[in-house]
Amino acid sequence: MNKILELDGKNRRLSDLAEFVGGRIVGNKDIFISGVGSIETAERDDITFALNEKLLLEAADCAAACIIVPHNLEQIVSGNGDGLSRAGKTLLKVDNPRFAFARIASLFSPPHRIAPGIHPTAVIAPSVALGREVAIGARVVVDEGAQIGDGVTLFPGVFIGRGSRIGASTIVHANVTVEHEVVIGSHCIIHAGTVIGSDGFGFVEHGGKHYKVPQIGGVVIGDNVEIGANCTIDRGASGNTIIKSGTKFDNLIHIAHNVVIGHDCLIIAQVGISGSVTVGDHCILAGQVGVAGHLEIGDQTVVAAKAGVTKTLPPRIHASGFPAKPHLEEKRIMISLPKLPEMVKKVVELTTAIQRLARRLDKIEGGKL
Repeated sequence: MNKILELDGKNRRLSDLAEFVGGRIVGNKDIFISGVGSIETAERDDITFALNEKLLLEAADCAAACIIVPHNLEQIVSGNGDGLSRAGKTLLKVDNPRFAFARIASLFSPPHRIAPGIHPTAVIAPSVALGREVAIGARVVVDEGAQIGDGVTLFPGVFIGRGSRIGASTIVHANVTVEHEVVIGSHCIIHAGTVIGSDGFGFVEHGGKHYKVPQIGGVVIGDNVEIGANCTIDRGASGNTIIKSGTKFDNLIHIAHNVVIGHDCLIIAQVGISGSVTVGDHCILAGQVGVAGHLEIGDQTVVAAKAGVTKTLPPRIHASGFPAKPHLEEKRIMISLPKLPEMVKKVVELTTAIQRLARRLDKIEGGKL
């Protein structure tokens, strides 16, 4: 392992950080960095970042010892003679400052884990397959036939159902419920209170009453998926509900049975997706989006906050509104709405005027005028 990754919580030489993120230093290569912060909150020996010229000039007056900047700010950070260097600021030039800052921040604030081992109050069924270096907290229950991969962390109160599989290095936070026959990949993070594999909402009406349809499918979650707090992901009615690798959920997301969500999507707070919806790769569903059942959302489509998706959306569009439609069309509608009362008034006036003209024409044609 890279030595810089082994020193969690320690000061780090800037030259090591530059190598870690693939950056180039303008200034003092030998300074040590002790933490990270925003331009407003950074303290002495911290590192911060600036995305553009305006923020860079603001950062020149902050306490941080180093500023991460994009390579293309050559007109400002053109070498040791620039104003920032004269002010004592060292610069770390990278392709993507926000990403570099996130990677460096992860070194100073690694994920919280519990020590490897099994708490004496945990209940582990005899047929469970446990990997190496697992960490199982207080009152965790792991049911028959489950498989827990190497380096998995199960925080207190977690339930892992019969036959479920958790991939290597996945972190499952407190009070998460993973029902039976659920598959979760490697390097995932499941936040507190989430329920994965609960029954889909399936009922059939007969004689005026609703009867439950057994939900016999499962849930399959890929690698490097993050699920926020208090989300619910229903198992398939038949077949699986699928969340593909790299996708990230915010808190309070509901995914119904047999939904398929593609790779590297962002699903943001309070989204509800009805049954048998397919969401393509690299999609973004912003806060409080609702999606009706049996629809498709194409690859790289963005659905704006509070939109209601009532029909299939093609790839690579930006949709908004209710019902969801191309964003520029929705903007034109929203701009027109405040003018609607005046437009209605005008239509009434024009209608009255046309009616008067029509009556006069009738009189002319009848020889009465």
